[in-house]
Amino acid sequence: MRRLALLVMALVTAACHHEAPQALGTLEYDRITLPSPAAERIVAIDVREGQRVRAGQSLLALEPTRTEAATRAAEAETARQAAALSELESGPRVEQIAQARAQLAAAQALERESTMFYARLRPLGRRQYVAAEDVDRARASAEDAQAQVRAAQQALLELERGTRVEQIAQGRAALQAAHAQAVEQQATLAKLHVVAPRDAWVDSLPYRLGDQAPLGGPLVILLVGDAPYARIYVPEPIRTRVHVGDRVSVHVDGHDGPLHGTVRMIRSEPSFTPYYALTGEDATRLVYLAEVALAPQEARGLPSGFPVRVEFAR
Repeated sequence: MRRLALLVMALVTAACHHEAPQALGTLEYDRITLPSPAAERIVAIDVREGQRVRAGQSLLALEPTRTEAATRAAEAETARQAAALSELESGPRVEQIAQARAQLAAAQALERESTMFYARLRPLGRRQYVAAEDVDRARASAEDAQAQVRAAQQALLELERGTRVEQIAQGRAALQAAHAQAVEQQATLAKLHVVAPRDAWVDSLPYRLGDQAPLGGPLVILLVGDAPYARIYVPEPIRTRVHVGDRVSVHVDGHDGPLHGTVRMIRSEPSFTPYYALTGEDATRLVYLAEVALAPQEARGLPSGFPVRVEFAR
């Protein structure tokens, strides 16, 4: 009896040693999260959780009033900057130049009158026929008139030479900035009508009709892909035997027979075994995250998050 027991134990041990190496994990789909472009109230929800949607299909809509107003303001600012640039490029009007010439002529006439008055008063001042203060006042008036003439000449010259190239460059930059702001507002307005970026399933709608999601909050979470893939954790003892491209067998509870899979990715950096993959001594071992692609015709329709067991070749 003792010999029989030892033989049975040896057979069991040998069978255990010849078991195919395996790893545990879950079925997963790639997820797409559509964030809220603005802190606005949800005014329409066109889908339900679990629904299959096509690319471009409407999912939900946010209140557009404030964003529409901001868009119109940005477009109006763009139009204003465009008109200002056109004015700079056209240069001064002929009426402005004519006005500047008239002001110069008036300043020159005043300068001649002031200069002549000072010329007549100066010899009288030397003979003390008039007070010295009057002579000084006449001289100051003549000098002021001369300065007014020079200022009018420069103002006319500025108009005749037209707008500076630096001012035109500033006007073009201001127009570009206003246009960019308008484009940004138009893009935000368009995003208030949330559509599916690609064919997918609606996994989650975190907010309900009438809720106001915060800026960047997840409005819709989508699952994409024709079939799930297996995200598994390869134990450290068999890591060197697992390579990208290896054929594996994937076992799913409740599914008839194993699924065929191919290792498409395995991380080079290890991590500790997740809580749902702990089995005996595995709790103290390192694991390597890997992904296994499944045949779409076999895995289509399987639920996300379902536990799986992957067997590798011996």
